[in-house]
Parts: sequence; structure tokens; C-alpha cells
Amino acid sequence: MVSQNIFIFIICEKLKRVYDILKNKKEGLEMSGNSFGELFKITTFGESHGPALGVVIDGVLPGINLKKEDIQKELERRRPGQNIVSTARREADEVEILSGVFENKTTGTPIALLIRNQDAKSKDYQNIKNVFRPGHADFTYWQKYGRRDYRGGGRSSGRETVARVAAGAIAKKILKEQGIDIVAYTLAIGGIRAEKIDLSKIETNILKCPDVLKAKEMVKLVEKVKAGGDSIGGIVEAVISGCPAGVGEPVFEKLEAILSAAVMSIGAVKGIEFGIGFKAGEMTGSQCNDEFYFDQKTKEVVTRSNNAGGILGGISTGANINLRVAVKPTPSIALKQHTVNIEARDVEVEVKGRHDACICPRIVPVVEAMLAIALLDYLLMYKAYLKC
Repeated sequence: MVSQNIFIFIICEKLKRVYDILKNKKEGLEMSGNSFGELFKITTFGESHGPALGVVIDGVLPGINLKKEDIQKELERRRPGQNIVSTARREADEVEILSGVFENKTTGTPIALLIRNQDAKSKDYQNIKNVFRPGHADFTYWQKYGRRDYRGGGRSSGRETVARVAAGAIAKKILKEQGIDIVAYTLAIGGIRAEKIDLSKIETNILKCPDVLKAKEMVKLVEKVKAGGDSIGGIVEAVISGCPAGVGEPVFEKLEAILSAAVMSIGAVKGIEFGIGFKAGEMTGSQCNDEFYFDQKTKEVVTRSNNAGGILGGISTGANINLRVAVKPTPSIALKQHTVNIEARDVEVEVKGRHDACICPRIVPVVEAMLAIALLDYLLMYKAYLKC
């Protein structure tokens, strides 16, 4: 009788969900998909040219040391208007902690963070309010919702990521206390690729590149592209060290699948690969496989190589998790482009305003943030599993 009641309840819930979907389709869809995570869950809000952006974070345990400076230092790494490759928009990006922290310690209640917009120039977008910008979400938002915020893209703007970095700062701090570090950097811009990886050099140049000499070449390329009214893309690499073996799930919820979902949710990211990635398609099994051996010093099972990128069967091996993401060129460019307007008429558009010539250096802290949020969420589920 109990199982029958449960079955009826599930059917009713599914029917209710179908009804809600049909109702929304008829009356106009709401914008969902603003939350990420299960146990460590974030919900971001705000628009590029609205009063502010922010994030609400659920799942932070009480008693964790947390100061405003812990969050601010990460926001500084992403902040616009700092150099020649970045947008000229000047934002202080000063975080306000509205709840969840008392006397520099978390209380266990939801943490709400707010970052106010101070330098939005909406008038720059008046000339394109009825035009679909190539490479932007203007057309797709219009098709789905029948309206859009043309001022910098609204929710689809890269400015939304400031809230992710704020939340990621907390996740990174918690992970670091557990011996897990996440570092990302610009590996390549255009056809120029870093050859010497020195992590100590990442924050010494405006592109956040670990190869100082190659960084200089990259800067010259970005300056050249920017002078021509264009933009350029690149590759960001990330390394997660200290993640214990056994984190992840097989089949549909593989660790790399969850990390991919987190990173691919960043608007400018168009591709991702782990370990040797697509090079695996050019190798034999004997070349690709990571052979195991027992390390007498650490008394652990390790591998002689790390072609798998620290994940096998969707579960962490204990080795460094390394991945690379392809970052597209900033779609807002000064060059004249062909498009259509909301009346489906062919027009030409020149995007005015202030935009990044290359988004890679400002994507670096965003990639770190999303990896931290996803990994911390997974670790919490892993620990819950161990207690069962």
C-alpha cells in the first residue's frame, strides 16, 4: 500500500511539472538555470547594466574564518579596466557581505554577496537596441523570451561572472584548507603558446601567462588586433592539485562531466579537454595508458604519466587534474558586421562601447571559481557517501 501511494505521488508530481511547463509556454517562460550545485549551491542575480550583481550561497558550514578581503582579492584579479587588453569600463567591484558572516566567521546560514555597478554607460547601446549582435545571445534570448536587455547583454553579459568569482573565493578557501589548490592561467592567445610553465610568473603580467617571454609576444598580438577594431581568443589551462583519489561517480555523473558543466557554463568558453585531450585520438593504447606502480616513499599507488588528466572512469585518481578550455574572441568588436534587426531586415552594425580585446586573462579567475564550486560540491557529496 505504501509503495502504491509513493507511485501515485511520483505520477502526480510529474503531471504537475508537465502542467507547469505547458502553462509557462503559454504565458511566457521565466528565466531559470541561475543556480549551480547541490550541497554547495550558488544562485547568481543581476544584470550588466542593472544596479548590482550578486550571489546567494547555500551549504557553507558554520565557524569558517571568512573576511571581506578573502573575497575581494579574487575580484581584483577579474576586475575590468586594469590594462590595455581589458575593457575600459571602470568598476571597483567592491563586495558587500549582506548575510551569513558574523565576526569574520560563517554562521551556517545563506551567505549573500553584492557587487554594485558604478560605471555602466547604457547610452552606448541605444543604436543597437533593435539589432541582433553577431556572436551574442541577443537573437536566442529574443527567440526564447520575446524580449531582451540590450544594455550590454543583461544576464548574458560576461559581467555576470563577477558573482561567480565572489562565490568561488569562498569555495577556494574551503578547498585550500583541505589541501586542494586550483590554479589557472593563459596558455595561448591566437597562435602564440606558452612554452615554459612557471606558476610564479602568472600574476606578474597582464595576460596571466606563466611564460613571461611568450606573454610579451601575446601582448603585441592583442594590441595589433585591438588597433584593427577586432578581438582574439585563446586557451586557458587549469590544474587542480591535492584532490584525493575516489572523488566522482561512474556513468552519467563522472567528475569530468560535472567539472565540464561548470566550466562550459561560462559564456566565452567553447571547448574543453582533460589530460592529453584530443591528442588521444592520434595515439595507440600503449602510448596513451598511464602505467601504475607503488611508490615506496609515499606508500601510494601512482602512475608514471598523467595522460588521463587525473580522472579514470569518472573518478579522481589522486594525480593532478589538468584541463584546458578554448575561449572565444570577444564578440563585441568595432568592425562593421552584417546582421538582422528585430523586424528581420538585413542591416549592418558597428558595436560601440567598451570591450575586452582578449577575454583570456579575466576568464582565468572565473575558471578557477567554477572548478572550485563544482569540486567542493562533489567533495561534500563524497564525504556524505563515506558516512553512509
